Amino acid sequence: MEIQFDIEFKESAPKYMQIIKSLLQAISKGKLKRGDKIPSINQLSEEYLLSRDTVEKAYKHLIKDGVLISVRGKGYFINRVDIETSLRILLVFNKISNYKKQVYNAFVENIGPNVNVDLHIHHSNTNIFKNLIKNSLGEYDYYVIMPHFYEEMDEAIETLKMIPPEKLILLDKDIEFTTKKHSAVYQNFEKDIVYALNEAVDLLKVYKKLILIFPTMIRYPKEILKGFRIFCIQHEFEHEIMYDFHENSTVVKDTAYVVIEENDLVNLIKQCKKQQLVVGKDVGIISYNETPLKEILLDGITTISTDHEEMGKTAAEIIKEGQRALVKNPFTLIRRKSL
Repeated sequence: MEIQFDIEFKESAPKYMQIIKSLLQAISKGKLKRGDKIPSINQLSEEYLLSRDTVEKAYKHLIKDGVLISVRGKGYFINRVDIETSLRILLVFNKISNYKKQVYNAFVENIGPNVNVDLHIHHSNTNIFKNLIKNSLGEYDYYVIMPHFYEEMDEAIETLKMIPPEKLILLDKDIEFTTKKHSAVYQNFEKDIVYALNEAVDLLKVYKKLILIFPTMIRYPKEILKGFRIFCIQHEFEHEIMYDFHENSTVVKDTAYVVIEENDLVNLIKQCKKQQLVVGKDVGIISYNETPLKEILLDGITTISTDHEEMGKTAAEIIKEGQRALVKNPFTLIRRKSL
């Protein structure tokens, strides 16, 4: 049967992907049925001025998925028609952590069936990110990206511009880089910490000083530092930025600590016990990012946290509904006995 392959040489999608898409569309529209013969590799490459390797790559993908079958000496035939064109989504996170896993699991759970989700990590490395995007352009229907970069930000933005804005969803952090509208489900790191600490200001006023423990080994948005300083200045708190908390660091009595990284939290609690300081009385603790463990540790650690599951769910809903949206993700304070 004659079928028309829609091959656009100016399109960013790789040619082998265009072949696959054309053939699957022909099947879904009933133009090709089980047992129908399709053009040989040589026929298709000659008719559409494609390299033989490109056509062969497309056919191998279709054979692997069971859509095509190769019969020696006779050619290629449609093997199955019970297919739907799968939505392909590329998730690119900056790192893997318990919180990122919550986002990922919620996204996958809510995106629905018949969707292929590929997860890659860029480690805040612009070169890794650039190569990943360049090699995947046109292969995915959506690109869901956490744009946490701390060096060569201009290069990262240029890479993001390669992605059609209607296919781009920024996750966890939004950045302005083009007049064209993309989607985002984001935290506002500066305003979120100000809001959350304001919710606890009555408890914080019991303490003489506030200290933010800001990690150096693992990078976090510097907007957190700015927001912490703004809050302290607004309420005239004596305050300090402490970079990491080690096992031999000293805990200051009558001080409330805001802790971002889990290792610093563990060292802080250990040192409180060593110095015989009671958490929630002699020392206050607020920890970033809610976990089930913090609910029971020391009868409850006060947390400030975005809703990671909601973030993944919202991103999935934007895709399912075909929207373009900028959504501020919820950020809350949970009061417990550590403050």
